Amino acid sequence: MTEQRPRVVQPVRNGPVLVAGPVRIETPDGVVESDRFMVAICACGRSRNYPLCDTSHRRRDAPHRRADADPGGDT
Repeated sequence: MTEQRPRVVQPVRNGPVLVAGPVRIETPDGVVESDRFMVAICACGRSRNYPLCDTSHRRRDAPHRRADADPGGDT
């Protein structure tokens, strides 16, 4: 039996958590799988592609919003 290498996880200050892939992410809303060599997982809750990061954390003025939040806002 071959020994498995430990999974590499790198938190990025004010950014996502980088995880060496492939990964399977289990959330209350379902499962997301990625076979990429590195996967960025949203740590701020702003991503419209949650739980994957879409770089929304770069917009510091943007409100914290999950992908299932109402995009229409108050009118």
